[in-house]
This record gives sequence, C-alpha cells and structure tokens, in this order.
Amino acid sequence: MTQPVPPLSAGPLAPYASDPARSRGRRHSEAEAPTRTAFQRDRDRVIHSTAFRRLVYKTQVFLNHEGDLFRTRLTHSLEVAQLGRSIARSLQLNEDLVEAIALAHDLGHTPFGHAGQDALNACLKALSAQATPGDGDSWGFEHNLQSLRVVDELEERYPAFDGLNLCFETREGILKHCSRANALRLEQREPGGVAARFLNGGSPSLEAQLCNLADEIAYNAHDIDDGVRSGLLTIEQLGEVELFDHYRRTALDAYPRLNGRRLLFESIRLMLSDQVYDVIDTTRSRLHAAGVGSADAVRNSPPLVAFSDAMRERSQVLKTFLFRNLYRHPQVMETTDRARRVVVDLFERYLHSPEELPEAHGRRRDTARAVADYIAGMTDRFAIREHERLFGAVLFP
Repeated sequence: MTQPVPPLSAGPLAPYASDPARSRGRRHSEAEAPTRTAFQRDRDRVIHSTAFRRLVYKTQVFLNHEGDLFRTRLTHSLEVAQLGRSIARSLQLNEDLVEAIALAHDLGHTPFGHAGQDALNACLKALSAQATPGDGDSWGFEHNLQSLRVVDELEERYPAFDGLNLCFETREGILKHCSRANALRLEQREPGGVAARFLNGGSPSLEAQLCNLADEIAYNAHDIDDGVRSGLLTIEQLGEVELFDHYRRTALDAYPRLNGRRLLFESIRLMLSDQVYDVIDTTRSRLHAAGVGSADAVRNSPPLVAFSDAMRERSQVLKTFLFRNLYRHPQVMETTDRARRVVVDLFERYLHSPEELPEAHGRRRDTARAVADYIAGMTDRFAIREHERLFGAVLFP
C-alpha cells in the first residue's frame, strides 16, 4: 500500500509568498501527490479541464472567424501566465500558484467576451424581481464568480466530487472581483472562505494580486497589437498615448529605419518590459515599507503589488484610449450588438423551452442558472451554430 506523502515545498520562496506546504487546503480532502506541490497539481487540473480547452474559441476582442491571429481567451490566459511568472520569479513569489490562477481566471467567461457577459447579466437581473429571496437565479452574472463555479461545481472529471477541487489559494485568486450581494451568498455557503475579504476588508495573496495586474498589462499590450492588425487602430493614432509613443520613439532611436509591424512589436516589447520592471520595483518598495513577514500578514495589509503612480497614470490613459477607439469602435460595436442578440435569444428560448437543453442541464431545478451555465460554457462558434439551428437567422455569415 502506498505510504502517505508529505506536502512538497516549492523551493526558495520569500517569507511573504504562498507556500503550498502551508495551503489552507481543498474543499474535499485528498492525499498529497507524490511528485507535485498542491499548486502544481492545481495548474495541471486547470490545463486538463474542458473549460480550459473551450477558451481557444472564446472572444477576447475580435471573434474567432474575423481572423486566425487575433487573441482568444486561451492565448490571453497564456500571456497573463507568462508575465505573471516572470514577475513572481523576481519577487520570489510562488510561480506555480501564479500560473494556476492566470490559466484559470477566465474559465467562466462567456462567448463573445464582455458582450456575452453583459447580456447574460441583464437576462438574469430581469428575472430578479420575480425571484424568491436567496434564489440563485437572482445573482446576476459575474464572469469571475462563474470561473469559481466552473472549478468548484461545473467541471465533471472526478468520481468523488464536482469541480476540480482546487486549493483555497487558487480559488481566492480566481475570484478577483465580487459584488457584495454575491459575496454574502458565498460566505453563507463557505464561512471565512474565498469571499470573506470582500465583506471584511483585507487583501488576497501576493500571487493573486500579481495575476490581477498581469491581466491588465497583458490585455493592454495585446489589444494594441490586435487593434492595429485589424486596421481599426494605427500606429499614428497611438502617438497620442504617451505610454506607447515613448517606446515607439525609443525603438526608432535604436533602429531609425524601423517601420510597420516590426516597429509595433518592438514598441510593445519595450512597453511590456518597462511595466514589468516598474511593478517589480514598486512592489519591492511597498513590501519593505509594509514590513510584512508572512502570507497571513499580506492578507491584513492593503494591496502591495502595484504600478508606480506615474506608470498607473500612463496606463490609465492607454486604457481610456483603447476604450474610446477600439472597444467602442463602430465596427466592434456592430459585432457586439449581434453577439448580444445571440445570447439573449438563446437565453429566452432555453428558459421557456428547457427541453432544448442537454439532459444534464434540463433536469436541474434552478432553470435560469442552468441556462446561464450552459450558455457561458459555449464557444463563440457553438453559440452561433446553436442560434442558427434554433432561429434560422444567420447573424455571422
């Protein structure tokens, strides 16, 4: 009979890093793996999950059929993981936990990006006036909360439990935002659990904080790339954004004849590198000033992983530019409107004709939530095909 294996350590970590040997554990007790730490095991479970594979056909900004080289939720998650691990290594944080959180943070995202999320939220909120207090159908839809639902309940891979049974620290990082109403509901189910900080104050682990910032760094950079690739943005337009234009000029100083995509890539590369260095330097200073000596002390401190004030200000200008010129571009908005129609139509059809749902969803008593779970799990192209099957309308020729 196999002997119990003691928890593996992650190697040299800073005292304020998350140590898998001191994890707060899993919701369902399991024996330790003999060759992997708890956080490595979490990462592997995420990678092998059905929800992770679906990310390859879920929208970041541009729908999959609009071009083969645009980012998807999968490639975005990989970029977040790469940036996160690079920063974690310099700060002596737990790289495996960072990677597990980064790869899992968008598992609950709907098809069609934020358009799908907003449409599902509106559909569920419209039912809330009719719902019995405490009914799950009145929760609305938050993609961070849905990611937690995926890893806690919806994945069906193991005989002993639903979900992936991830560690507390990974689940904590996945739930990076949560409304107070939903935090109260989660707290009732799991007292002192992953939602407690949204009610009592405090911060998550440094690894979770890092993933949140790496997410922002990644999507700002790759949305510039995808925006220019799509023709909706130009390098000349981006000249009004000081953060980007500084690195464009730096690239041209080093390579005066640089132009086109090479100029774009070099500008983005320099911008990414400088943002990474800024986060490392600023976080080191904050950690020193706070004097935190343990992962528990981090949770009782204000957020410590951050940009410098100057970089935060310049990053915000970039985000505002992208919102105005890319995310609200008429061409993107036209696609967004069609995507919302697909989600709303599917929700209403399934809600009133649950026999159209797969058997596992159709026999659930919480019909509206079952519908939301089913739609949220769809890829863009499956949602489009399902809409064409049920309504005969070709919205995305």
